[in-house]
Amino acid sequence: MNSEEITYIYQFNFEDGSQKDFKVVIDANTLLIKRDNNLLLPEWTKLKNFRCPHCPLDGEKTVHCPVAVNLVAVIEEFYGCASYDMVDIKITTEARQYYKKDSLQVGVSSFIGILMVTSGCPIMGKLKPMVKFHLPFASLEETEYRVLSMYMLAQYFLWKRGNKPDWEFENLTHIYEDIRILNQNVCKRIADLEQKDTSINSVVVLNNFADYVSFNIDQKMMDEVEMLFNDYFK
Repeated sequence: MNSEEITYIYQFNFEDGSQKDFKVVIDANTLLIKRDNNLLLPEWTKLKNFRCPHCPLDGEKTVHCPVAVNLVAVIEEFYGCASYDMVDIKITTEARQYYKKDSLQVGVSSFIGILMVTSGCPIMGKLKPMVKFHLPFASLEETEYRVLSMYMLAQYFLWKRGNKPDWEFENLTHIYEDIRILNQNVCKRIADLEQKDTSINSVVVLNNFADYVSFNIDQKMMDEVEMLFNDYFK
C-alpha cells in the first residue's frame, strides 16, 4: 500500500445477506480524507445550513461544512436502516483486520468518527493524531487513555517549539466541550434527514465518548492512571 496514504475499509454484512462496503483513504501527511471535489453536494451541506454555534470557519470563504460533506455518503447509504439491526462488521487496516458482530450503530459510529475527524473541521481536527492509530470498537477506558496520551504528546511538542505547555490538561476539557457541542449540533441537523435513526444514533455514541472524557478529567481519574506508571517512580 502507498505509505503516503492511510486506508480503512469498512464492511457491513446484514442478516438478510446484503452488504455495504466503504473505503476511506486518508492523506498520511495532512490526515485529511481524500475525496472527489467534483461531486455535487446537497444543499443541506452548506455551512449556512449546518453551522455549529461555535464554528470558527469564515462563512464567506467556506461554502460547505466539512463535517457535513464527509457525512453525505454514510447518511445516504444507511437511509432507512435501523440502528439496532445486527450486523457482522469487518474493518480492514494496513496492519490487521477487526471483526465484531454488533448493532449497526456500533460499526457506523466507528466509521463516522473517522469521517468527522478527517473532514477538515478545525474543532474535530484536534483528534487527528488518533486517526493514524485508529482503534475500532475501543472501550471508554481505552479511548480515555489514548486521548490523555495524545494530549500529553501534543504538550511536549508545544514545549519543544517554545510554546507554553498545558501540563494540567486544562485545555483538554475545553477541547472536548467544543466536540460535545459540535456533536449535539450534528445530531440536530441530520435528525430531519433520517427516516429512522442510524446516523443520528451513531453521533450520539460519539457524543457519549466526549461527555465521558470531559466528565472524568479529574484528580481521581488521574490518580488511577498514575498507578499504571508505578515502576517509573522506583
